Amino acid sequence: MTQLRIGLIGAGGIAGVHIAGWQQLGAQLSIYSRSGAAQLVQQYGIAEVSTLEELLAASDMVSILTPTTTHLHYAMATIAAGKDVICEKPLAENAARAAEIANAAAAAGVRLFPAHVVRFFPEYVAAHKALDAGASPSVLRLSRASAAPAASSWFFNESLGGGIIRDQMIHDIDQARWLAGEVQRVHAAQNPPSIDGILPRPVSATVVLTHVNGAVSHLSGEWGPDGQPFSTSISIEAPDGSSLYSWPDVAATDPAAGNTPGDYLPAQTPASSPYTLQVAEFAAARASGEASRVTPYDGVMAVALAEAAYASIALGAPVEFSSEDVLALLVGADQPA
Repeated sequence: MTQLRIGLIGAGGIAGVHIAGWQQLGAQLSIYSRSGAAQLVQQYGIAEVSTLEELLAASDMVSILTPTTTHLHYAMATIAAGKDVICEKPLAENAARAAEIANAAAAAGVRLFPAHVVRFFPEYVAAHKALDAGASPSVLRLSRASAAPAASSWFFNESLGGGIIRDQMIHDIDQARWLAGEVQRVHAAQNPPSIDGILPRPVSATVVLTHVNGAVSHLSGEWGPDGQPFSTSISIEAPDGSSLYSWPDVAATDPAAGNTPGDYLPAQTPASSPYTLQVAEFAAARASGEASRVTPYDGVMAVALAEAAYASIALGAPVEFSSEDVLALLVGADQPA
């Protein structure tokens, strides 16, 4: 079998788990980054190239790991080179730009894989399987908390694609859609509020999604003080109030167990990492032509819902949402079944 050549754009905090995942699969790796690549080259023994053009020429598939507002530029360059694309969430800073990427990939006949890795975490896969058995969700509660990213980083600048909802909570926005279907109303709040587009640190937010089927998802996110361990939770209730799924179990140990204080990502080993499972599925889908569990439509929809959440915060009230408006942005890109 020919060794898959993977190009990585960006050397930020997420790059290490992507590199480890690809190395588990035996891929040949090259990296291009304006800064920070030297440490990764030394740590993982991968090749560094000095230009984007060199990276594209040396790759079959390119993974975009850069700040959100750069995704469109790098995705369009990769698509123009005829290479398949993996793009870290969020696909772009707004739905229009996310749809532009999806449409360009469809027109060029290349694959686009939005990297919504939580769909590969075993606890969330189990939740999805519980509902696949025919159960009807009524109320979903999802939480996600960690130490905040570094002070003064782009994560806190909404004009640079930052924001706790757009960056952190988009994971649970995508999960809520995956578990309970399309959304018709979004209500969000943030505490403390942003000032001139700059988030405070620490910060928390809530998003309530009312689904077309009547289910309601309550999402909470926190970028906490330095030293706060990473933790998540999920619970799903049936219309009669009974539990369809809950993690962690109330009798289980602390959900933050195994995570070092200050972790931005959950503790994991490369072989079983959801990041490894994610890239393995993307590589298999690329080879077979089959769909992945995360489609371009999913990536665009998650961005659109995050955008609606910010509109709700600005308005101070719920906003109506229509998946048809998102579909109208997509020309030739994949459509939901």
